Amino acid sequence: MRDRDRRSWLRGAPPPGWVRALPAALLAGVCVATLVSPHPLDIGFLLGAIPPMAVLSYGPAATAVLGVSVLVVLNVPAFQLNDPGSTDVLTVGFVAALSVVVSYVRSRRDAQLVTERAVAEAAQRAVVPPLPERVGGVRCAGLYRAAQRGTLVGGDFFDVREGPCGVRAVMGDVQGHGLSAVSTVASLLGSFREAVLDRPDPESVAARLDRRLAVDSAAVRHSELFATAVVLEFGAGATAVRIVACGQPGPVLLRDGRAVELDVPVGTPLGLGLSDASPPTGITVALHPGDRLFLASDGVWEARNAAGVFYPLLDRITGFADDLPDLVERVWADLVRYAPTLEDDVTMLVLAPAAPHSR
Repeated sequence: MRDRDRRSWLRGAPPPGWVRALPAALLAGVCVATLVSPHPLDIGFLLGAIPPMAVLSYGPAATAVLGVSVLVVLNVPAFQLNDPGSTDVLTVGFVAALSVVVSYVRSRRDAQLVTERAVAEAAQRAVVPPLPERVGGVRCAGLYRAAQRGTLVGGDFFDVREGPCGVRAVMGDVQGHGLSAVSTVASLLGSFREAVLDRPDPESVAARLDRRLAVDSAAVRHSELFATAVVLEFGAGATAVRIVACGQPGPVLLRDGRAVELDVPVGTPLGLGLSDASPPTGITVALHPGDRLFLASDGVWEARNAAGVFYPLLDRITGFADDLPDLVERVWADLVRYAPTLEDDVTMLVLAPAAPHSR
């Protein structure tokens, strides 16, 4: 399976060990080949590739050392590298000097990119912090993979918070994805975290989010800003959950080895300013011990394979009987195998009542 989460060498990760060893290995290989060969070998041209290769993984000092080593080997009679002329030596020397300069520039830029990435990750994690394993009497696990490579957040969002009325959770999808949607995500999550503290029910939480988006949209001319979301509220003891859906299907209930998509009334999306004319309504679902609620974004439901067939989540998820964190990881791994080219943010959130003895 292709690992979409890991940064590759060409996307900012340190070079692999074989790349670092290649310049020295090539230098040693040329020297050994010339010493064991009974006849002179015209392979000195291979040494000219060593300084540029060193630029990929070494700093200017190490690149300079390798460049000087190449020039020394070219001029040692014992290696019999076809007795290079002064033009060959000058060419390799020029390439080595240029490689040192390039290595210096690359090292400075790498250091700057590392700093900028650390700042960006800190800022993005401040918007969407890691989800705790448990909030109040509810166990949680989430997974988020942004469609735009190199980012931690995009157009999807989720959060689980405890307030005076119990544990509340939200998962949603903002119009668009990538960094352009981050400010909207931050605004919605801020409103949700405030509403958890003073709103009496999940319907009023959804209305607060709708108002927040409507106000933000009004400040921009010709804006069509909207979002879809599902808001959940777990009652005392997490024996029941109330679900409010705004433009997005409800969660999947995993119970006794079966997966059932709950029939939740789907209201209007957030940000259209319709909460007064058409207030959101929800349903209450009783929960049994061992039940799990699985919420997924469009990036999961609408993922397609090479034949254009949608990902069969309800059929496949029943085969994953793991605990919450392992469940989302296995669904993610299966999704990537099924649809290697994912073009939308992928978000999964699993919620389950905590066992009585662990509360």
